[in-house]
Amino acid sequence: MTSAVTIPTHGGTGEQTAVAARARQVVKAYGSGETRVVALDHVDVDIARGRFTAIMGPSGSGKSTLMHCLAGLDTVTSGQIFLDETEITGLKDKKLTRLRRDRIGFVFQAFNLLPTLTALENITLPMDIAGRKPDQEWLRRVVDTVGLAGRLGHRPNQLSGGQQQRVAVARALAARPEIIFGDEPTGNLDSRAGAEVLGFLRQSVDELGQTIVMVTHDPVAASYADRVLYLADGRIVDEMHRPTAEAVLDRMKDFDARGRTS
Repeated sequence: MTSAVTIPTHGGTGEQTAVAARARQVVKAYGSGETRVVALDHVDVDIARGRFTAIMGPSGSGKSTLMHCLAGLDTVTSGQIFLDETEITGLKDKKLTRLRRDRIGFVFQAFNLLPTLTALENITLPMDIAGRKPDQEWLRRVVDTVGLAGRLGHRPNQLSGGQQQRVAVARALAARPEIIFGDEPTGNLDSRAGAEVLGFLRQSVDELGQTIVMVTHDPVAASYADRVLYLADGRIVDEMHRPTAEAVLDRMKDFDARGRTS
């Protein structure tokens, strides 16, 4: 068995950074016997609080599985997942559902907006369901950050794709979660709209102190992050700080070349 790679978490000055979520020796396997497939192979990773982390890797590398396990959307075969100091592995369904609702935000490739609700109603919907009133000052900051102040009364069919995804980002931010997970959040957008949404995600980290973990295959999207983690065969094999699109693309080409020669 190849030993797991442990990625230490540090700030740019070399100081230890607070950890928002962490995985310890996480294994995720499907099937058994000869049909057993290992999606995550003894993964150790820390997700820094107040930072933007991108997860990359070839198809089948385990990047979406890792995100889903960190977010409590999927169970692990073995190992531990923590959100701050709360271990989420082993939580009963009701407690896990409440934790996801109260402490985690999600932005996915599909916008998942309700067509009969306005942008504002879509943004506040999770809090309405939970019986919580939004913090109006925070809500205004979020709406201003994502540039939706003039669109709050519009329904999804009156908004462009980029605007709909900005509503989804605002919905994730509005409840002030500890961490936001995004699975290819710009995958359905053209390059201009995608750049807008990525810029707002970046702003939410820099100006609102948000923690974001994003799975992407796009080097340009990854360049908005503070740190890129690379997965291959269910293991974290490399990382990059302060990435550029060119550096990420070159690194991905290296992995592709290794895959062809292995």
